[in-house]
Amino acid sequence: MEKIKKYYHYFYYKWYKLIEYTSRELGGAFLTDFKATIAMMALEIWIMISIYAYYSVITKQNLHLSLKNPLVYIPFSIIVLLKWRNFTNKNQWENYHKAFDELPKDVNKKGDWIVFGISVFIFFNFIFSIYLMMQVDWSKYR
Repeated sequence: MEKIKKYYHYFYYKWYKLIEYTSRELGGAFLTDFKATIAMMALEIWIMISIYAYYSVITKQNLHLSLKNPLVYIPFSIIVLLKWRNFTNKNQWENYHKAFDELPKDVNKKGDWIVFGISVFIFFNFIFSIYLMMQVDWSKYR
């Protein structure tokens, strides 16, 4: 479990560094931790929606995700609470940043590509799952 947490923090760290770099280059270097958290939340929400979409397509049950359904709030609340727990303590994050910054350059370069690959996979998986849901004729299953 500790190793998964370390990988998760490294994933966040890479997003943080990317946003920090692009913000600095484009003149908007503020709230970097907030922006990185939002990016991570978007990826996690896309994963949750993809799981829902695959479940719906496989079982032929359209659960009608809407803000009126209280079940929508449970996964979202879990994501927000995890972010709050893991990324609000600045002292803890300074230690993580120092540790990850001290990694060898080749390890960080490899990490860049892994994080990029996972992020692209999540994005295209999300698009594909929505596409599959659109292919089902839901009127047959009501």
